[in-house]
Amino acid sequence: MSTSTHHRYATVQGRQLFYREAGSGDAPTVVLLHGYPTSSFMFRDLIPQLADDYHVIAPDMLGFGLSDAPPVDEFDYTFDALADLTAELLAQLGVTRYAIYVQDYGAPIGWRLALKDPEAVSAIVSQNGNAYEAGFVEDFWKPIWAYAQDKGLENETALRVALELETIKWQYTHGVPDPSLVSPDTWHHDSDLVHRPGNDLAQLKLFADYVTNLAVYPKLHEYLRASQVPVLAIWGRNDEIFGPDGARAFADDVPNAEIHLADGGHFLLESNLDEVADRMRTFLGAVFARSPAGQR
Repeated sequence: MSTSTHHRYATVQGRQLFYREAGSGDAPTVVLLHGYPTSSFMFRDLIPQLADDYHVIAPDMLGFGLSDAPPVDEFDYTFDALADLTAELLAQLGVTRYAIYVQDYGAPIGWRLALKDPEAVSAIVSQNGNAYEAGFVEDFWKPIWAYAQDKGLENETALRVALELETIKWQYTHGVPDPSLVSPDTWHHDSDLVHRPGNDLAQLKLFADYVTNLAVYPKLHEYLRASQVPVLAIWGRNDEIFGPDGARAFADDVPNAEIHLADGGHFLLESNLDEVADRMRTFLGAVFARSPAGQR
């Protein structure tokens, strides 16, 4: 089977969304949901490692990557809205049953998809995709919580540091034992796209909206306990954004969750790609091997 990746666009709610797609449409589907400040670009090397056995879809969220980035006076950037766009994209593509890989911002989007249609999600792979308050590293999140409470100039100025090239580079290189494994293409690619005209305000809007994700957590935990959906939490244990306690916490609700802490940081695919891919193939192989016919 070819592992070639196709680069496509779809119009959803009048907006153009970019997505990468690979593998056979007859195979089980895996949806890859990216974090801030990146895009489906973060999955460029993972997709070929999965596409032999799976139908892989990786969208760019609105405001990220190669998708449209309308100004804030034309689109209300919230995690609810991004999840709705993702759900509509999957519906357009005829995807009704899928595993999700969530990282950073991809997690609250994935959680909303699962809560909206619990039967659609066959498995969850969380790579530094937070679902518990235990995962928040306090020093990193202080300015975000402050801005959510008060969007005054002082708090906005403090938070705008997150949009700077050096901060984006830090997200890629912190906690990585050998930073030379991480290509500078990553942070330059992300920075260039984040700095499209007006996109700074869209990103500030999402920073402020992140607090709404905490209200989703209790519903998510109830869903995890009731469904016992298979979970693989593979985490860069040196992440200073979402700490390893966020990975361990999945076992509170899914006792059989597979939890692996790798020697890496926030963007684990840049330094530990083969480790993540191997864990995913083993995990997903077991999940789909025991899935009833028609439920893949």
